[in-house]
Amino acid sequence: MQLDDTATILGRAEFFEICDADQRRLLAFASERKKFRPGTVIYASGDVPEGAHVLISGTIATTQDGGESNPYLIHEQGALIGAMGLVVSKPRPVTVKAIDSVETLFVPRTAFMKLANQYPALAARAAERIRAELLGYLGAVSSVRGKIV
Repeated sequence: MQLDDTATILGRAEFFEICDADQRRLLAFASERKKFRPGTVIYASGDVPEGAHVLISGTIATTQDGGESNPYLIHEQGALIGAMGLVVSKPRPVTVKAIDSVETLFVPRTAFMKLANQYPALAARAAERIRAELLGYLGAVSSVRGKIV
């Protein structure tokens, strides 16, 4: 039952819509629930990720170095925090901190990449999903570029 609960949590994360139910169960088996107290740093800017977190409950704040006074708050159940950590081991660009009691499901990159290697169609869907998200970010930046320069 707990494995199915964990797979359901993954199903709430929009990113994992690229996985079928069996693939989500396989990821669920390798994932770990984590609890964080208010004020706990989940990861810091510059940390090299080992995976990504799916928000189960609570509120987190993301901040860039020097931007602590203007955090971006995330409280949406199923939000995927640090999605790029599923595919690359580049240092994180932001710090993520628990605002209140937070529970996440940590999905290790090794598990996601193993699954992607076993299922080429999944790898293709993941690549397309990441490409679309990056293009969306670039489009948003381009639309305000003239206003901030």
